Amino acid sequence: MNTQTLPFQKQRINAILHDRKYQSCYNEICACERNRVFCHHDMGHFLNVARLAMIFYLKEKDTEQPDEQIEDLIYATALLHDIGRHIQYLDGTRHEIASADIASEILKRCDFNETESRLVIEAILQHRNPEVREEASLCGWIYRADKMSRSCFACPAEAMCDWKNDKKNLELNY
Repeated sequence: MNTQTLPFQKQRINAILHDRKYQSCYNEICACERNRVFCHHDMGHFLNVARLAMIFYLKEKDTEQPDEQIEDLIYATALLHDIGRHIQYLDGTRHEIASADIASEILKRCDFNETESRLVIEAILQHRNPEVREEASLCGWIYRADKMSRSCFACPAEAMCDWKNDKKNLELNY
């Protein structure tokens, strides 16, 4: 794929996808979760989080035209928010910490400026913090999208899952 023909924002998101470190981490996650019966942290999850966060953003903003920079930050955060999950499996490091560390180096290589990188890193670090749930911000959108992205109501392993029922998505919510 020639990313040079895409708009700048799309080039940066595709640069994340094609980044060697990103690919390596993604493959490690897939290997660690190969026999996992519970939720996977795969491209389907990452894109579900991105698309749900975009919906939250579009519902909460004041204009009809999306801001390409916000779109970019949403997709970057969604693609990177769990990219350190394999490290948690291997040594117990909380995945949001590992993901933020990995994201920092990838964002630099993919032309994100310091301010953008700080926003993405903060949203990655906060994606498990319920205190940001109601925020009309990147942190809030990613938190809600991450939680809503799971289809517990259709999961064959739902009865074995140790999540409390109030955390599970047992009904379709929109």
